[in-house]
Amino acid sequence: MDIILSNTNQDPIYEQIAHQMRTQIVSGILKEGELLPSIRALAKELRISVITTKRAYDELEREGYIETIAAKGSYVATRSHEQLKEEYLKKIEDHMRSIHLLAQFIGLSEEELGMMYQLLTEGER
Repeated sequence: MDIILSNTNQDPIYEQIAHQMRTQIVSGILKEGELLPSIRALAKELRISVITTKRAYDELEREGYIETIAAKGSYVATRSHEQLKEEYLKKIEDHMRSIHLLAQFIGLSEEELGMMYQLLTEGER
């Protein structure tokens, strides 16, 4: 499993692990039903505490990304692509609400906001 930890990242290590695993699950790199490394094995591979790895796995399980079966291990949860898409659409809507409020606060028009988005996406191409 490809996980890169950064000491310069402001996020705690367990959040970095959970975020990268979440991304790999959503993108299909980690497939539904795939067996994940044990908590101990991943901790050893990343040279971090077992407690930190367990915290990341607990968070992913609480969010429904992985399932843990006693004495068998942790697996990528079986979720439909539509469920994942719906979760991300909700996050996008939440961010858009925040952007809308900020834009209103400074008097930014819809056209100016649209132009900002176009410039942002053009810069990524």
